[in-house]
Amino acid sequence: MTLSLAIVFPAVLATVVLVVQAALWWYASQAALTAAREGAEAGRITGGTPTLAVRRATDFLDRQGALAEPVEVVPGGDAQMFSLRVSVRAQSLLPGMSGMTIDRQVTAPREKFVPQGGRP
Repeated sequence: MTLSLAIVFPAVLATVVLVVQAALWWYASQAALTAAREGAEAGRITGGTPTLAVRRATDFLDRQGALAEPVEVVPGGDAQMFSLRVSVRAQSLLPGMSGMTIDRQVTAPREKFVPQGGRP
C-alpha cells in the first residue's frame, strides 16, 4: 500500500499543479482580452485618444494585481478602425515558464456622428 501511494502521489500532485497553472494562464488571457476591450472602447468613441485607451487598459490591468502583469499596451488602427493590443505575463507555478506572455488584440470601428436621415 505504501509503495503504490509513493508511486501515485507524485502523479496526482503534478496533475493538480498543471490544472492550477492552466487556470492562471486562462485568467491572464481573459484579463488581457478584457483590458483590450476596455481600452478599445475608450479609444474608439468620439473624442477618444490612443493615450486614453492605453490608460484605461493599464488601469484595468493594475486592478487585477500580480496575476496578470502588464507587459505592453499598443494602440493602432486608422481613420475607420481603432485597434489595441495588450500583452501580459501570466503568473507561473512551474520553474522556467515565467517568461510566457499572452497577447490579445481588439479592433473596433470608430464612432462617428451621423445626422438623422443622413448617410455615413
